[in-house]
Amino acid sequence: MSDHTGARAAGAGPATGTLEPQTFRVTRADLVRYAGASGDFNPIHWSERIATGVGLPGVIAHGMFTMALVGRAVTTWAGAADAVVDFSVRFARPVPVPDTDEGTEVVVTATVKETGDDGNTRLILTATCNGEKVLSRAQAVIRKR
Repeated sequence: MSDHTGARAAGAGPATGTLEPQTFRVTRADLVRYAGASGDFNPIHWSERIATGVGLPGVIAHGMFTMALVGRAVTTWAGAADAVVDFSVRFARPVPVPDTDEGTEVVVTATVKETGDDGNTRLILTATCNGEKVLSRAQAVIRKR
């Protein structure tokens, strides 16, 4: 990913309310790198002609790449990867990535739903691109550190 903004204070964990949003810039170059790492060379992730030919708005980000961005945000909020106990999403709409140097942005937010007696905190997650939700039923459970 080309750019990432937003973080939490070191040592702080989620308590209540809404956590600080995190923004991830996604470019076509990121899609090429992800395709190489994942082995997913489906042309809808790099060819405008193929993507629009199958009814998409243009080249779209890999769903698992979008999920990984959200996972990165959760890991930041949790303080460490091993503090993420559970993480799930459903893909609601594609993330179109224009052929520009700026690409697009995915903004990830979280609201603390509850903290259990065991100290685990359930987060309700939202990921948007151009103001539209790209995931549904997104949530994570993080362990108190």
